[in-house]
Formats: sequence, structure tokens, C-alpha cells
Amino acid sequence: MQGKTKLWVGIGAFLVASTAGERVLTDPAAVLLSPLPAALAAGAAGGEGGEGGGEGGGRPATYKLGSTDASAFNFDASAQVSGYIAHVFNSYTNAHQAAQRLQAAIDRFLKSPTATTLADARNAWVSARVPYLKTETFRFYDGPIDLKSPQGDEEGPEGHINAWPLNEAFIDGVKGNPKAGLVNDRKVPVTRAAILERDQVSDEADVTTGWHAIEFLLWGQDLSTTGPGDRKASDYAPGKGNNDRRRAYLKIVTDMLVDDLGGLAKAWDPAGKDNYASFFKALDEREALGRMFAGMASLAGYELMSERLAVALDSGDQEDEHSCFSDTTWQDFLFDIRGIREVYSGGAATPAGASLQALLAQRAPEINNQVLAAFAAVEAAVEALPRPFDREVLAAPKDSAGRKAAEKLVADLTALAAKLQDAGAAIGVLVIVPTVAKAE
Repeated sequence: MQGKTKLWVGIGAFLVASTAGERVLTDPAAVLLSPLPAALAAGAAGGEGGEGGGEGGGRPATYKLGSTDASAFNFDASAQVSGYIAHVFNSYTNAHQAAQRLQAAIDRFLKSPTATTLADARNAWVSARVPYLKTETFRFYDGPIDLKSPQGDEEGPEGHINAWPLNEAFIDGVKGNPKAGLVNDRKVPVTRAAILERDQVSDEADVTTGWHAIEFLLWGQDLSTTGPGDRKASDYAPGKGNNDRRRAYLKIVTDMLVDDLGGLAKAWDPAGKDNYASFFKALDEREALGRMFAGMASLAGYELMSERLAVALDSGDQEDEHSCFSDTTWQDFLFDIRGIREVYSGGAATPAGASLQALLAQRAPEINNQVLAAFAAVEAAVEALPRPFDREVLAAPKDSAGRKAAEKLVADLTALAAKLQDAGAAIGVLVIVPTVAKAE
């Protein structure tokens, strides 16, 4: 994939900061009228080293809105904080276990590479993506997915788990260059260290690990207008050409994915000591609530709306389709949105009455109803999105039903992010949706 200039679409970013030189707003409504200070704008922009690349650096000094009314935000959200921790831990545990099932299916495929075992491995990949996608709303606030520790600046594993877009030719052979990539470069050892050392070094699209690397290795390039990629199981027959290197590569990056997701589950274990869950529980409640809202609003109004949908619509390039090798991009949108909804309304591990929805229903019922209506609109819009995404949306005429459905989803995601900002302000919480005018 060649590098390209992308036009990013955003809905605005608003904040209150108590750092020197910045104005502190005391009226929550005024937050929505306040421009983004330049210092934070530079940090919030981020880069794309892993689906928008670890947005760490854009987090404000505080998520708490001030007020001249000392009792304005005097409420107990301890149930919401504990409920969120339980939900995140359960979600990452589910994602880790699904990745282990994928790992087992790939091991069976490598032991006996047939069309049947390859199909089973592909099905396991598609199934394992579902619980992972629902965890993406736990990003964008320097949690363990983005930074290894709250006090440090070392990037977390997100860039190794879900980096995209991916330059296929950096990993393996492609049409017109069958000897391309690390798989075919015998000067490079196929080891975990060598794969990590080369990950996104010279170009952010030179992705070597994660979901989409595994996807490409299982499906191959998507050269069809009617379906996904069609890599042959014979590419993994042992002892032929560079097949053993390809076999080793697939095994290594799959094992890495399992390890990374297991580490995230451990970081959020409510029973753990000195992990992120204990850090999160010790936060001021509104600082914790701010992180919850940051993940939801940034995924809806920035990552999904802009990078994954508006950019693809703007370019019309299949390379900008999220899961282009397997043609499962619609699933990506669907379960990312369900993950956002679960944070707001509660997931399987959220105790009754411990959701953000319950808190807003008590403190700002009208705004809560608006948020729920915005969720309903987004959910209906994603259900109406045609598939496969590349043929029915990207390759369709500008006035086609598919394009119009995708454009409606862009508008509805924008509206949802705005309503989440309103909900945050109603409980004294700053909600940031980063905006980038243009990025390379």
C-alpha cells in the first residue's frame, strides 16, 4: 500500500483544563462552546500506529468540570466505577478466551493444512473478533491498552493487536510480487523478536502483527469483487518453498495476540493488586467517569465515524476498508457499536443499577433519553449498512443506496458522540472527541 494523505472528519473537541495558561470553565454548558486549546490539540491529534494509534498524549489534565455550585456534582458513582471494572475485565476475558479458541484452530490447521481446517481457522478468526471488537471502547484514555502504566509513556499493546491499515507486501507475497515480505526474506529470522523489531518502523502501514496480519495470512489478498480473499491451504503445506516460514509466522503472531489479550484481562482483574483495575478504582469518581465517556465518544465520533468510515468513503479505496481480506467490515462496525452501548447501558457483568444509563436516568433523564435515541439511530443505521462493504459501499456510485446508508451512519455516529458529550457535561464530566483536520 502506498502512503496517502487522508482527510479526517471530526465533530469538534472540547475540554476544561486546570493547567497554567488555560481558562477554567465553571459552567458545564460552556464547555460545548469552548475551542480546543492548542496544547491539547497537538496531543489529541495522535497518529495512526494501530487503528488511530494509541491516542495517549491527548488526555486532559482533569476530566472534572468545575462549578460555582458546590453541590452541583455531589453524587455517588461508586457503583458505576466498580461495575465498569467488572465489565471491562469480563470483556477482555471473553476476548482472550476467544483468541485461545482461534489459536487452537490455527494449531489444528498447521498440523493438517487442508481446505477444511483452513475454513475452520477462518471461522474461528471471525468468531474471535466479536468479543474483541466490543473491547475497543476501552481505549482513548491511556488505559493499559494504550499505555503500559498510568504513570509512564511506554505504549501499550494496542498497536500490536489491531494495527491497520496493513501493507500486505510487507508480510508476504502479493499479486505481481509473489516473493515479497518477511515470509520470503530468508535473511530475516522468523522469530517473535524479529517480527516485533520490524513492526511499523518506517511506515505505519508496515504492520507485522495482530488481528489483520493473521487475517491476511488466513485469507490472502482480497482480489474479488464478490467475496473475500482465497488463499489456498497448500500455502501452508510443510517443506515446500517458504511455507515453513509462513507456518512459523502465523503461529508466532497468533500466540502473541493471545498473550496480549491475556495481559489486558489481568490488568483489569478486580481481584488484582497493583494493576490498572486497582488504579482505576482509586481514582476520583468523576475522573473515572471521564475515562468511560472518553472511550465511548472517541470510538463513536472519531475512530468509527472518521478513520474507519468517512476516510474509506472519501478515498473509495479497498485498502481503507477495515477488515478487507475477510470481508467482515460490517461486523466490525456492528460489534464496536454494541461495545459502546454496553458501557453505557450495562453488560453481562454490570450489576443492576450500576450502569451509566442508570446514573443519567436519575440525574438528567431528558439527556439520557436523547442518548438512548441516538444509540437507537446508530444501531438501525449499522444494521442497514450493506455488505460486503467494498462492493456495496466503496465501489458503488456516489448516489447509490449503499453510499447513502454509510453516509447516514457517519451522521448518526456524529450525533451520538455529541449526545455523549451532553451526558458527560450533565454529570460534571469533560468528554473529548478529538478532531484532526488533516493527517499524513
